[in-house]
Amino acid sequence: MAPLPDGFSYAEWNATYNGLSFGIAAMGSATSFFWLQLPNVTKNYRTALTITGIVTLIATYHCIRIFNSWSEAFTVSSKDGGDYTVQLTGSPFNDGYRYVDWLLTVPLLLIELILVMKLPQAETVSLSTKLGLASTLMVALGYPGEIQEDLSVRWFWWCLSMIPFCYVVFTLTVGLAEATSKQPSSAAASLASAARYLTVFSWLTYPFVYMVKSVGLAGPAATMYEQVSYSLADVLAKAVFGVLIWAPATEKSVYSDALLGWSMPSQL
Repeated sequence: MAPLPDGFSYAEWNATYNGLSFGIAAMGSATSFFWLQLPNVTKNYRTALTITGIVTLIATYHCIRIFNSWSEAFTVSSKDGGDYTVQLTGSPFNDGYRYVDWLLTVPLLLIELILVMKLPQAETVSLSTKLGLASTLMVALGYPGEIQEDLSVRWFWWCLSMIPFCYVVFTLTVGLAEATSKQPSSAAASLASAARYLTVFSWLTYPFVYMVKSVGLAGPAATMYEQVSYSLADVLAKAVFGVLIWAPATEKSVYSDALLGWSMPSQL
């Protein structure tokens, strides 16, 4: 991993500190919410909602590890009531936790979206396998460039990782359009569509954040923007996305219960 640059201001250090802290709070509370909602959906959608909670639980753990690593990499002090000064301790800041998190959670994010759409089993297995492998390859190809300071090397790995990235985005926007239109109610279709497009929107932020160090920003400012942006993108792609998985699952459960109640004979 590349060493942290020296010369962080207190504002830059504090913005990153608070961004990482926000990630912990958002992911942790989302995990509790999703698992508490399990009894409110039918059995068909509990697997998807369980996976949603697993995704945010894994993210919570890695947010804590990144937060602790950031805290250990600096000392913050104020002498004689003056302004706070930030100094490196010499301990490494291990941002690799974020890529380990993505290797685990990104395929699961796509699988939970496929599961909640309730496609035929063969199509579910096929799409889950293809999208899971493509997303894993995308993350794996991105990491070698992330830990490099050489801009040409960063661009090389960025271009490679964009190949599976574009495949996944194309599948979400075009390949699943027909399946979305076949949802059992207009509300469920609308929610499933929102989940697809939120995934695409949140994913589009990652390549741009990855390029922060390649477009003229450097030093502490680049590190701050990178860490805060990744934290916000993760909350959007996991916690907020999870809400859009829970919502159609709940809507379809209500629809299924209504059909079941309509089809059951009245009891005298």
